[in-house]
Amino acid sequence: MTRGLVRYQENRDFHFVTFSCYERKPLLRENDAYALFERSLETMRLRYEFVVAGYVVMPEHVHLLMNEPKEVKLATALQALKLSVSVQMGRVRFWHKRYYDFNVYTSDKRVEKLRYIHRNPVVRGLVTEPGDWEWSSWRHYLTGERGTVEIQSEWTSGRKERKVVETHVSEARRGAPKG
Repeated sequence: MTRGLVRYQENRDFHFVTFSCYERKPLLRENDAYALFERSLETMRLRYEFVVAGYVVMPEHVHLLMNEPKEVKLATALQALKLSVSVQMGRVRFWHKRYYDFNVYTSDKRVEKLRYIHRNPVVRGLVTEPGDWEWSSWRHYLTGERGTVEIQSEWTSGRKERKVVETHVSEARRGAPKG
């Protein structure tokens, strides 16, 4: 976490989080490393029960838009995520120790941070369009398809609501008399 800044962690608010590889080295530049990070993020998302609204994995840093974990502090979940990747990559010094954390209180700020996240590979000159960068949540927002990391958005909330309704309807039909 950035020194000297006050961070508020209440009500499972959203946070825009950035953390970098050790000495800003491009340790995530290979497809295997990107994929490993995504799998680790999904594992930690499930373990610590936090929501990911957006992310991008860059060669030397990561941006996440996530809410606070259900039972632990944000720092604990991020530490576990970073440790998981470090161990799997076989490097003791993989990540910079600290991270940047910005509290996201409004939907306008959430949209702003999502745009920043998805445009980052374009701004850095890695691709010409956000959809060309495979290692982000952009495709979810573009197509609604689920990738390795489950993203919470209008797409998924709508799907979950439909699934609940379909389950209740099918259960009601099973108990209904035929005729």
